[in-house]
Amino acid sequence: MAKSRILVIDDETLMREYVEEALVRSGYDVTGATNGRDGLQLLRDKGFDAVVTDLKMMPVDGIEVVRCIKEEKLDTRCIVMTAYGTIETAVAALKGGADDYILKPFTPDVLELAVARALERGRIAEENRYLRAQLNRNYDCKALTGRSAAMRKVYEAIDKVASSRATVLVRGESGTGKELVAHALHYNGPRAERPFIKVNCAALSAGLLESELFGHEKGSFTGAHERKIGRFELADSGTLLLDEVSEIGLELQPKLLRALQEREFERVGGVTSIQVDTRIVATSNRNLEQAVEKGQIREDLFFRLNVIQLVLPPLRDRKDDIPALMDHFLERYARENARKITGFAPETRALFLDYAWPGNVRELQNAIERAVVLSSDKVLRPDHFLLGAARRPSGDAGLTAGVTLAEIEKQLIFKTLEYCKQNRTHAAKVLDISVRTLRNKLKEYSQ
Repeated sequence: MAKSRILVIDDETLMREYVEEALVRSGYDVTGATNGRDGLQLLRDKGFDAVVTDLKMMPVDGIEVVRCIKEEKLDTRCIVMTAYGTIETAVAALKGGADDYILKPFTPDVLELAVARALERGRIAEENRYLRAQLNRNYDCKALTGRSAAMRKVYEAIDKVASSRATVLVRGESGTGKELVAHALHYNGPRAERPFIKVNCAALSAGLLESELFGHEKGSFTGAHERKIGRFELADSGTLLLDEVSEIGLELQPKLLRALQEREFERVGGVTSIQVDTRIVATSNRNLEQAVEKGQIREDLFFRLNVIQLVLPPLRDRKDDIPALMDHFLERYARENARKITGFAPETRALFLDYAWPGNVRELQNAIERAVVLSSDKVLRPDHFLLGAARRPSGDAGLTAGVTLAEIEKQLIFKTLEYCKQNRTHAAKVLDISVRTLRNKLKEYSQ
């Protein structure tokens, strides 16, 4: 993996060499500049992942360096070095676009942490830029578009809430688009250019989740070989999505409650309180009131999460939206898979309107993607879809009626793998199963 490239700007030779040496020992590719003017020229000519600059320099100081980086949209993170007497200037630099500042004199560990944190924010910013590009190209806006009165209420709520700092709890069944709402809240508000960080609370044990959310100090537990910045901190000035927040255990809930109330926490093993301006969006598909009654969720945490509540209706309750969803996903997957499929047979539309969609929009989306991948017809018929145990896929998928469900499954898996050129990750996505499940199925078939 290529080393991150760091530019150090300081007109004091000893300090510049001290910083350069410390960063080289940390594994970075380091270049030095003796003044702000030369540093800016290097940034423009060569580009760097991050710059560490002194504040007080002539003729171009650190504030000017930060300003130019911001105005010229130079793709680099910025850390400013300052003495105790100029902290107010450092704060001004932060407001101007710097990522962090460090006070002289500082140890190599302090410098390394500031650079690592800035680079991590740069990585997240790059991911967000990519995500925004994807959102503009194929973000599932249609999944949040519909004529139903229930969805119109959701759109109106998003418009009202997106610009606020208030915590939002998005509730709904699995597959209704809760994460899409979280994206909409972030990217339609004033934090759109700041990080959007997601944590799947159901996927981690209590210990791992605490470290993931709040970070940890070096040596705080076995295996903690270095300081880790938590998601709350990485999402500072942006949005943190707590996906399936109801799965957080009781032992961690008090710390989460404090972070929500005070926007303050300590890393695992740390003693210093860290304050952040992180906007929280949480999702859940559980009956939270019932979980409170059973003692699984603290009542005060529920109230803190439930400042503003958005409830997404299941697809079976907004069937007027199904035709638009069908057309959207057909167009998307036909384009992505270079298939010349022009539409749906009338009986297919009737089938979709009649079906209950227990998996909601996600099930509809996956059903259409699977049909597009496996079909060679220009129009999708009912027998292209496997909706519930009674449905049979079409002969285009290499399947025939009158065989067992297990045999249908086996043939469908092999046909999908063939289309995906044996790429198991892609095939698992098309089949809407995990890679592990796919691997186990293939192992079963080989016996």
